[in-house]
Amino acid sequence: MREYSIQEMKRKFHMRASALRYYEEAGLLGDIGRTPNGQRLYTKANIDRMEAIACFKDAGMTIDEIKRFFDYEADEGEHIMDMLALLKHRQHAIERQRVALEKAYHHVLRKVRYYSAVNESIVGGAPHPDWNDFEDEARP
Repeated sequence: MREYSIQEMKRKFHMRASALRYYEEAGLLGDIGRTPNGQRLYTKANIDRMEAIACFKDAGMTIDEIKRFFDYEADEGEHIMDMLALLKHRQHAIERQRVALEKAYHHVLRKVRYYSAVNESIVGGAPHPDWNDFEDEARP
């Protein structure tokens, strides 16, 4: 079975060793092996767990939520409804963020169109455009 050093984990996950140690101390990474001189050795299971942590962090979950999820997962038969509630809560939060980002994205597109027209008017000596002539693009 292949084992990975903390340096390899740092490179793979683009994070500092202190972050990996933090996740270990928080009990999120599972058992971490050690060499005879105390260096950490990570397994495929640790990598899989770290991938899940990274995904959950990217999704906006707190360390406490991630820890609860893994605790629930350890006894999923007893906690399947808790797992689903936690995931559905995060799903709804992501959806709200997605809608807000979509709105902001369309506003930025409108600004780009407007200021491109302003630039063209300056370069071409044309009248300054009116912001109200630039509608938000239709949203899906």
